[in-house]
Amino acid sequence: MNKKQLLMIVAAVMVLGAFGFYFQTAQPSIETDSAATGSSEVKSEASNEELVAKFEKALAIIQEQYVEEVSEQELYEGAIEGMLRTLDDPYSVYMDQETATQFVESLGSHFEGIGAEVSMTDGKVTIVAPFRESPAEKAGLQPNDKIIRIDGESIEGLSLYEAVLQIRGEKGTTVNLTIERAGSSELFDIPVERGLIPIETVRSDVIEQDGKTLGLLEITSFSEDTAERFKEKLTELEAQGMDGLLIDVRGNPGGYLNAVEDIGKLIIPGGTPIVQIENRDGEKVRYVSNLDEKKPYPIIGITDRASASASEILAGALIEGGGYDVVGEQTFGKGTVQQTIKLGDGSELKLSLFKWLTSAGNDINGEGVMPTVEVKQPDYFYTAPLSVGDAGVWRVDMMSEQIRNAQMMLKGLGLEPGRDDGYFNEQTKQAVTAFQRDHGLDATGEIDEETASLIQQKVVEQVRERDNDLQLQTAIQLLVKQVSE
Repeated sequence: MNKKQLLMIVAAVMVLGAFGFYFQTAQPSIETDSAATGSSEVKSEASNEELVAKFEKALAIIQEQYVEEVSEQELYEGAIEGMLRTLDDPYSVYMDQETATQFVESLGSHFEGIGAEVSMTDGKVTIVAPFRESPAEKAGLQPNDKIIRIDGESIEGLSLYEAVLQIRGEKGTTVNLTIERAGSSELFDIPVERGLIPIETVRSDVIEQDGKTLGLLEITSFSEDTAERFKEKLTELEAQGMDGLLIDVRGNPGGYLNAVEDIGKLIIPGGTPIVQIENRDGEKVRYVSNLDEKKPYPIIGITDRASASASEILAGALIEGGGYDVVGEQTFGKGTVQQTIKLGDGSELKLSLFKWLTSAGNDINGEGVMPTVEVKQPDYFYTAPLSVGDAGVWRVDMMSEQIRNAQMMLKGLGLEPGRDDGYFNEQTKQAVTAFQRDHGLDATGEIDEETASLIQQKVVEQVRERDNDLQLQTAIQLLVKQVSE
């Protein structure tokens, strides 16, 4: 890579999302100058020459005098990464050739890994969202979890994509992640068995409730064929005579902008913006629905903290463009647009160039989209995985964050541990004893690794029961009410 390449940006794909939310254009690339222009402040040629001379001088000094030999390529790539760190933007990143190749592969029909969207926040690799039913979700990873160590090794100083390469791996292998979670005073480990992550992005179901037929469409991500799949499933549900539609984008980290735009055109009334894109000068482009007429049935969206990027666009469009309700939690808050920029040697930049705004023009970056009906899941949905670890066993008079998680899990399973502050008292012992008797374990009243593992397994099973999903159940009841009005 030469010095000129440091200043060159060749646009290939518009990107919006925590790790990938793409706007495909008919033109495969844009000339460097057109991608770099748009600023009203143009530095003088002399100023540019001085800066280049300064850079060259620093490069030469390091190459000739630094205590250890360092390659020119490493220095150039370090310079690029340094420029991006200066932006203090977790979504603007540099990918070397190997990482860029793996990034593209992850956008295909499947890939091997843990199935989680990540970003770099405050210098830490942070979970944006685990994919629905992925190894990451099943292991208990949650939005905003920060990864501190991978397989016991600190990842401080690694770039986002260097960390991603360590997390990904062959199906069937296990990676151990040390997690920092808000509200937890202790770090804890989560082992995740890597799997094959299929990109089946739209799932449909029919729910019969109180004599009404409701359609359910779950969108797990916005990939190349998602809009087409959504249209197929929607047409099938309409042919079955559904009375109302639920659209679930919980745990959906984003995808192609074209996909959410095309889906919006299927459900948002014509003439209404689905999303707006704003450049650094405040100029906006509105993507407007051309639907002939509003759907003859009510629609309700469902969101959670892991709904990001394209999911937030759809949620905002449902509320502001369609006048529909959205049930659940405030979304992630990813409101900037990135552009993938090829550097000519297989490496790429992903650089924030635009903002996206909701249908009504609201900026949700860092804020998220508020649902019209806010509903949280039961506390045990949000607990960290249990691991007794070095303690060997938890018993009366012990206290820890992990015991607190166990208490919330026991309560979620219908037992009464007496308290939920992490102090193991006599009533907690009674609850543990009852659990052990119910499941054929030695009724010691103490939590060893076997008991902890079974408690967690039963909680996961309960979480996956549709009847325990308060967000979905609230959305169903609200939709039935609207259908009946």
